[in-house]
Amino acid sequence: MLCTNKTISKSFFGSSRGGEHFIVIEPDADLDLAGQIEDLERRYAAARRALGLAPGSAVFRRVFLSDAMTQAKRVSESGLAMDEDGSPVALSLIQQPPLSQAKIALLAYHVDDPRGLRKKCLTPRHVLIERESLVHLWTTGLCCGAEDAPIAVARQTRNVFDSLIAVVAGLGGTLRDNCVRTWIYVKDVDIFYNDMVVSRRDLFTEQDLTAKTHFIASTGIEGACAHRYDIVVVDAYSILGLAPGQISYLNDFDYLCPTQDYNVTFERGTRIAYADRAHLMISGTASIDGAGRVVHPGDVLRQLDRALENVAALLRAGNATLNALMHLIVYLRDPADYWRIRTALAERLPDVPAVFVQGRVCRPDWLVEVEGIAIVGQEAPALPAF
Repeated sequence: MLCTNKTISKSFFGSSRGGEHFIVIEPDADLDLAGQIEDLERRYAAARRALGLAPGSAVFRRVFLSDAMTQAKRVSESGLAMDEDGSPVALSLIQQPPLSQAKIALLAYHVDDPRGLRKKCLTPRHVLIERESLVHLWTTGLCCGAEDAPIAVARQTRNVFDSLIAVVAGLGGTLRDNCVRTWIYVKDVDIFYNDMVVSRRDLFTEQDLTAKTHFIASTGIEGACAHRYDIVVVDAYSILGLAPGQISYLNDFDYLCPTQDYNVTFERGTRIAYADRAHLMISGTASIDGAGRVVHPGDVLRQLDRALENVAALLRAGNATLNALMHLIVYLRDPADYWRIRTALAERLPDVPAVFVQGRVCRPDWLVEVEGIAIVGQEAPALPAF
């Protein structure tokens, strides 16, 4: 683990090739945007050196922006947009103001493979990583690109998912069988979230994603891209070549109700098993009980405790604990809660890299939401290698 004042990382090493590394970096908030980009790049380069990461090992980077319309272009033209060796990186640029008071913050994911990663830019929004028998598709920034006129939220939702479905189909897959994680960002979530939910539910039914089959692990949260009239933006992660038994779904009904009980369609968590490890994708999780009710309204610290209890329950369902978390993203409705939440989380999970951003949750009574990825080792030689 690497930990400095502005940089924290966590790594996992399985018995097969392929160390995985998650890095969170905050630049110096006293600098202007150009200075913060430069400072972030410098700190990031130092972190890669400290971790011994080879050029070409970067898979995914999410840059959180305080103002996407004025910042996204400059970040996309920086060194963050590609790897050190010039190979592609899945770059997600999302307006969710960092609560450290910096203009930008970074979450980066690297896979260090002695043989190098086989990466391909399929389109500007889709990067392929080929490993062993599997193809990992990282999708970032799917939106309508609405600059000149508004488009209905239902149509935007349909358009972005249709785009994802077409790309996955072109690789021989389907949304139902191959997409394992989505992040859905909704501008003005208090107003437009329900329109997205209804449109997604209708589309999922068409794709045979139902309560009788399964849904997709997901976070639906406030966020925005750089286009003036875009309301819905989607990032996604899909895996082609999955074997039977690799995917399972996480829940604990003593703690959390099925999502369809309150008319939303996502999995609480998804477990992806490999020969030597398992990835546990934890969806956006808030202070909710087994009946779907908000727990501890008005008390952000107790809501954090309950959200983490819920995450722990999901992880137990996948034979993991909170210590297996590789990173967290913490979404706060009210920036004034930042320091109390940051201090509480540092006491509870001091070794987990965390990004803290402003992001309203889908119900106004939820003051905090968390999501993350956990990795645990296992021995299942019949499954594909990571």
